[in-house]
Amino acid sequence: MLHVLLAANQKEGEFLANNWHWIAIAVAGVLVLIFLLIFLSFLKLWIQSLLAGAKIGILDMIRMKLLNIDYAVVVRQKIALVQAGVKAGTQELEAHVLARGNLQKVVTSVIAAHKAGLDLPWRVAAAIDLAGRNVLDAVMVSVYPKVIDCPDPAKGRPTLDGVCKNGIQLKARARVTVRTKLERLVGGATEETIIARVGEGIVKAIGSAEHHTDVLANPNLISQAVLNNSLDAQTAYEIVSIDVAEIDVGANIGANLQAEQAAADLRVAQANAEKRRALAVALEQEMRAKVEENRAQVVLAEAEIPRAIAEAFRNGRLGIMDYYQLKNVQADTGMRNAIAGAAVTDGGRGQS
Repeated sequence: MLHVLLAANQKEGEFLANNWHWIAIAVAGVLVLIFLLIFLSFLKLWIQSLLAGAKIGILDMIRMKLLNIDYAVVVRQKIALVQAGVKAGTQELEAHVLARGNLQKVVTSVIAAHKAGLDLPWRVAAAIDLAGRNVLDAVMVSVYPKVIDCPDPAKGRPTLDGVCKNGIQLKARARVTVRTKLERLVGGATEETIIARVGEGIVKAIGSAEHHTDVLANPNLISQAVLNNSLDAQTAYEIVSIDVAEIDVGANIGANLQAEQAAADLRVAQANAEKRRALAVALEQEMRAKVEENRAQVVLAEAEIPRAIAEAFRNGRLGIMDYYQLKNVQADTGMRNAIAGAAVTDGGRGQS
């Protein structure tokens, strides 16, 4: 059995020694076949790239294939850029695809901007796309300006209200035409900022007018005042024009404020008068209390008189005749007071 195995191995070694060149040819043929299959799969795109001047070689396509990049899309987009006259390197296209960007949209945007005469480098377009902004819409708005209603009807406010110096309220509605500023699209303020700034400018312009008829006669005063304030600074849009679509006369805010102020002043005056009346009543009550207090003191003083008389009798300083003389004087005084009171009463009746 061992002799049989040794014999078989010896024959196999002799076969390999005699036919090694055929084996090498077969291996080389397989390798050539694999290379031809790979070459043929890239041949069509390579020929297209060569004829279009895109300068993307087969090795570049193989590298893209190994990087899991759709090389066919990259080659076609590079051909489109070259044919449009836009300069962009193959590595830049590959980097944008690897960064999960939308290559076709960026290429379309760059070509559209180039054909429209806009300055949109590949780097800026790729940054806009990676920032999450729709670069194609931005280019379209730059080519075809966009109209924004101010105020925004979706916010539930139909007009912007301002008050002229004469107190008349004006209600305005404007339409703002804007164009995209591609260099400020990343980091620039959006439509809401434009609407807010334009609204502020319109209210300010109305408030600066001396008379509401001046604004009604020339609505362009509002447009010029708003445009002169450079409201598109630090925004992603450039204001092309501001058109006042509607102006209505509102309430007489000045008169209403004056009426309300007069009513408030009246209430304050009434409160002050009531305060003074209350102080007067309190003072009157205080005076009455003092009068009663003085009367009580008089009564107390009069009550001391009999005691003083009795004390004078006991001490011998007052005689009986002096006492009766005092009583007569008091009686005469009382009679005179009664006569004087009756005369005053009769005189009052005669006058009436």
